[in-house]
Amino acid sequence: MFGNLPYLALQQYWYIIVSLLGAILVFLFFVQGGQTFIFSIGKSPVERTIIVNSLGRKWEFTFTTLVTFGGAFFASFPLFYATSFGGAYWVWMAILFAFVIQAVSYEFRTKANNFLGQKVFEGFLFVNGLLGTFLVGVAVATFFSGSQFSLDEMNRVIWANDTRGLEAAFNLFNLSLGFTVFFLARVLGLLYFMNTIDNENIITRSRKALLRNAIPFVGFFLIFAIWLMLREGYAVNPDTGEVFMESFKYAHNLLAMPLVMWMFLGGVVMVLGGIALSLLKNSSHGIWLTGPGTVLVVFSLFLLAGFNNTAFYPSAHDLQSSLTIQNASSSQYTLVALSWVSLSIPFVLAYIVFAWRALNKKKIDEKEMQEEHHVY
Repeated sequence: MFGNLPYLALQQYWYIIVSLLGAILVFLFFVQGGQTFIFSIGKSPVERTIIVNSLGRKWEFTFTTLVTFGGAFFASFPLFYATSFGGAYWVWMAILFAFVIQAVSYEFRTKANNFLGQKVFEGFLFVNGLLGTFLVGVAVATFFSGSQFSLDEMNRVIWANDTRGLEAAFNLFNLSLGFTVFFLARVLGLLYFMNTIDNENIITRSRKALLRNAIPFVGFFLIFAIWLMLREGYAVNPDTGEVFMESFKYAHNLLAMPLVMWMFLGGVVMVLGGIALSLLKNSSHGIWLTGPGTVLVVFSLFLLAGFNNTAFYPSAHDLQSSLTIQNASSSQYTLVALSWVSLSIPFVLAYIVFAWRALNKKKIDEKEMQEEHHVY
């Protein structure tokens, strides 16, 4: 089956898979977003324990998806992996650090003889929620704004400055997406609390905090989306492979791919609908609109970055070093082998759904924290 597909079809197939994994990862950032409320919504040790444990039941989903996303990108588009991780390593090291301290915190927060104390590990979780979401948003924004690298004839990466990726955090366009992802994660975290926690104080504070975070989220998202539609983009000549700047490139991509456009618009409506449902109807089910809507919006943005003859990891320093689906992918043989492995993805997703439902059969409350043997 896969062996008969054209090389370009295999490249596009794997870019779609990687994009979908990235979109699911952003939805799962509700764990990181929720962690930023440990101190502002959890006013007592018991409330903080409830919050940490509600998120602790899902943090491994986020971590596993992050690793899978990185692994899939490495296997299918190794030149991107080598260029970005090998060149912009300071920003990736910062992201890695943020996620390492998260894993350590969940495992050691309530361990006996914890000489650092619970609040230190709760602080680490806050840092993970802040840096992890913001820096990932900044890094993804470079798919549209470009990075400061060039490649020699042996595809060895040369970064144009010593900041090694951290310069992306000083680009206003990148910052707009960084703050969008940060506030989106916080909104998702609040919606998750409303759906899974049975504690009147936490729910009341979550509803109050939702509007305060939804407003900046919508504001930064509008800035990013409008700026994206108006900016120049990195177009690729399909005949020669030459990269050149095209006015309104991403707006052209959106119009040229109606399915992507409807996914994007439908996702935006779902995201806003879930927030409105929670604010206006006091519903606890808003996350089941906002979550899938997030997946659709992020998925469509990844497709805008790479499809329709577009460089998905462009170089603002040397246009012809920009990476495209065609020049950054693995060999046809490797993609065929990987494609057979990808047939297991539906089974993995089915397991995640099963595990999620098993963990969420009952809303978490103070009584459960007193009776539960394993508490994060």
